[in-house]
Amino acid sequence: MSLKKQFNKDKTKCKVTFRIGKDIAKDIDSASLVGDFNNWNATANEMNKLKKDGSFSIIIELDASKEYLFRYLLNGNVWINEPEADAQIPTPYGDSENSVIKL
Repeated sequence: MSLKKQFNKDKTKCKVTFRIGKDIAKDIDSASLVGDFNNWNATANEMNKLKKDGSFSIIIELDASKEYLFRYLLNGNVWINEPEADAQIPTPYGDSENSVIKL
């Protein structure tokens, strides 16, 4: 899995590429990027399955100079974190962690 950040010239926005590699993607049919930037809506940012290698990817633009919490939702029922995130913090429920991206 991976994250790629690309800031605009004035550094007010950042295009972020979220990617779930083929090693994990080979066993899943769908993936969504879910976080505080989309009100934790599981259908707002469905990821694209890449035909080339079977990985999942999505690019979204976010405001810079902020931090965002997120996770991946696989097959509509399995939550996973991004190991390359800038941080991991406990959820308010205490049963898992959220990934953090700092822009």
